[in-house]
Parts: sequence; structure tokens; C-alpha cells
Amino acid sequence: MMPQLIQQYTHELTGDDGTIYQVRAYGEPRTDGTWEGWIEFHPLDSTQPILRTERETTQPDRTALEYWASGLEPLYFEGAFARAK
Repeated sequence: MMPQLIQQYTHELTGDDGTIYQVRAYGEPRTDGTWEGWIEFHPLDSTQPILRTERETTQPDRTALEYWASGLEPLYFEGAFARAK
């Protein structure tokens, strides 16, 4: 199955090079029925690459993943941005 957008945040982050990124949570179901979620950073400048973390969470279903995503704060995004590739 394709990754699904779970939540897009109003908070934006700026990289060391000045690139501004929109923050989004994505997820997809796993073969065992649980869902995994990660964070993506989408640059406003489309010539820059999208950055993505590895799996940040595993939840029992999409509803639980949505709940997880709804509770993330800007401080969490900063740490996730440092982990993103």
C-alpha cells in the first residue's frame, strides 16, 4: 500500500542552508495490521529534496496513528529534523 498523509502541520522548520520545510506525518499499514508512522519535511523550494525520518512509531491502527500525530509538538519536529535523511 502507498504511504498516506496523516497530518500536515502549520509549523515550518528552516534548514542550515535557509531552506524552509513544511512538516508532515505519514504512515502506512504493515503486514501484521499495525501502522507505522514517520515524519517528512517538504521543502517550499521544490528543487530541494524531501527529508524523511525512519519509523518514528508503530500503532495498532490508523486511528491510533492519527492520535499520535495530533500530539506532536514543535520540539519533537526539531529532533525529527535532525534524524531525517
